[in-house]
Amino acid sequence: MKRTTISLLATATALAAITAVASLTAPDGAGTATEAKAPARLPIERSSLLCPAPGGSSELAETRYTAYTPPGRGSPAAAPGEGARAELVPSASGQSERRRSPGEPKGDARDANKPVVPLDRPGRPVSAEEGAADAPALVGTATGALAPGWTAQQTTVVAAGATRGLLGLGCTPPATDLWIPGASTAKDRQDYVHLTNPDDSPAVVDVEMYGKDGELETTLTEGIPVPARASVPILLSTLTAEVAPDVTVHVATRSGRIGAAVRAGGAETGSDWITAAAGPSATAVLPGIPADATSVRLIAYAPGDHDAELKVELAGPSGRIVPAGAESLHVKAGMTAGLDLGDVTRGEPGSLIVSPEDGARATPVAAALLIVRGKGDEQEIAFIPATVPVGERATVADNRAKGTTLSFTAPRDTARVRVTASAGTGGGEPAVKSYTVRAGTTLAAPAPVPAGGKGSYALTIETESGGPVHASRMLALPEDGIEMFTVQTFQDDRGTVAVPHAEQDVSVLND
Repeated sequence: MKRTTISLLATATALAAITAVASLTAPDGAGTATEAKAPARLPIERSSLLCPAPGGSSELAETRYTAYTPPGRGSPAAAPGEGARAELVPSASGQSERRRSPGEPKGDARDANKPVVPLDRPGRPVSAEEGAADAPALVGTATGALAPGWTAQQTTVVAAGATRGLLGLGCTPPATDLWIPGASTAKDRQDYVHLTNPDDSPAVVDVEMYGKDGELETTLTEGIPVPARASVPILLSTLTAEVAPDVTVHVATRSGRIGAAVRAGGAETGSDWITAAAGPSATAVLPGIPADATSVRLIAYAPGDHDAELKVELAGPSGRIVPAGAESLHVKAGMTAGLDLGDVTRGEPGSLIVSPEDGARATPVAAALLIVRGKGDEQEIAFIPATVPVGERATVADNRAKGTTLSFTAPRDTARVRVTASAGTGGGEPAVKSYTVRAGTTLAAPAPVPAGGKGSYALTIETESGGPVHASRMLALPEDGIEMFTVQTFQDDRGTVAVPHAEQDVSVLND
């Protein structure tokens, strides 16, 4: 074939391809371009969630999983349509939480094909109970109409023993880079980082730990293999000889995606999950300190090259105040710092707002709170990571008619939010209530309850006006005189995605 023929064919192919390109502009009568239209927001079609192995080594652990997808805006709960599914299944190979180093396999694995909490429609939560001490991690996917806003909660009650407590966790989407402040390698703590791989190929993960003097000297933390659709728990104190009361754990993947959370426990203080904080930012909002907190500790890490000079403020029911004796925190670059705030709320609910000192450099930090309720041998702990605003919509599942408290914080401007309580897992009708959150304050209120509802239910928050708003849910389940509790923050569910308007533009062929 002659070169001229080849050139003509190539040109024709290129022109055909250009003609098919979608453009944000189109020619008008005069041959000029019109303005691009604003991108439409359409529902996502697929989402993933990961839940770590819940029970530890306790035979007394009882876990409830609850899954939920809110109905689409303006439409009632309905069958999701052909091809839609949402389910969590056991990981293909579990790992024993009693292990002391990465790589040791577990003896028996659950049936990875049996769904745990499959949904069949939006608008109604589904729950399941798990009582086995060696219950595995779960991995899951939602597609179609069940994907936008799909959420799952893992709630574990350990009634007695060294790991006793109420452990709550919103199952998380996979990521590649996570910061988890609030962990510890102190002698009185047993903290495990759980690494869960949702994909069909292995992931390779690095785990770094930072204390008050910088990065801890560790072993076996680089290039940790996490098998496909499996979970690996690692006891943090086995990775380093250094004893550090405040540790920030950094989990980053070399290949693949990962879910990561720290299961923290103390012999006298109870246990709970620490989830990743919002990405490092110059301002951190940590919502939902309970009114009866007996101790509050702020843990912050500065990942950059500059020190952070932080102003610490408490947003209470009446406004923002500076706690006496705990007005500021200096965080050195690459190090973790802690600040004891004591019973900072003094009988009123509040939230912590951390921002640069006046005139100081806006240095990003990752932050979390360690909250204690009770005293002596009746203490119980929970963690509140810095969180992003609620945004358009956010949901937390597994709420109970008794013991559920909502906290809202509007750091800058007054906001109004709408809260919908879904039907219960055993029936009932949704209930809706709106709240106004004044600028610079924290509003704590009992959560709305579905009419005639039975079982647990989901709470969905939508920002109606103003804001931004940060929010959390406290679930309290007292046990034998111990005020067991857990706090989960609301995260924008990112149930929609911007899709640019596109149409053919043949004018690109005109020279």
